Amino acid sequence: MAANRMFNNHNRGNETLAAAVTDVSERVTTLIREEIELAKAETVAKVSSLARGLIAIAIGSVFGVFALVVTLSAIAWGLDAILTSDAGNIWLGFAIVAAALLVLTGAAFLFAWRKLKVGAPTPKMAIAEAKKISDTVRNGKSELNGKSGLNGGPVPAVATTTQTTAVATPAQTTAVANSAQPTAAATPAEPKAAS
Repeated sequence: MAANRMFNNHNRGNETLAAAVTDVSERVTTLIREEIELAKAETVAKVSSLARGLIAIAIGSVFGVFALVVTLSAIAWGLDAILTSDAGNIWLGFAIVAAALLVLTGAAFLFAWRKLKVGAPTPKMAIAEAKKISDTVRNGKSELNGKSGLNGGPVPAVATTTQTTAVATPAQTTAVANSAQPTAAATPAEPKAAS
């Protein structure tokens, strides 16, 4: 009879361990999927910003080339007005257009500079989150060192992983830190009464 109880307790421990492994596996998969989505979103945002900056450089360059041509025309018409008496003030129109083109060139390059200062399209937020997760996993493992598992043996690796997933969210962290009770995933289920 005692051997039968030990066998039942051992089976419940295995079922709890299997449930914990499944839960950890699902949480890790979800966490990795979310980190990949964060990295994609951050990279897409930076690439689109860089593309806008490059387009603005192209537009600014076109305005700059036209401003140079119109400025040279204004200088030529201005010299003609100084050297001959019948040229008139046509150079003023060229000078006004050249000034407008220079303003547009400056605005395009300023816009490009603002868009290009985001830097290379590396997912910095996703990398920072991955480092936080890595630190949490390391801290969770170091907290469990020295504790004993079932039957006084060492804590299995699954229990370490279960602990780190409990630390993953702030609400769970507070609940685990303030609670002296073991979590439901770490305790075996109560035996059901035999009918």
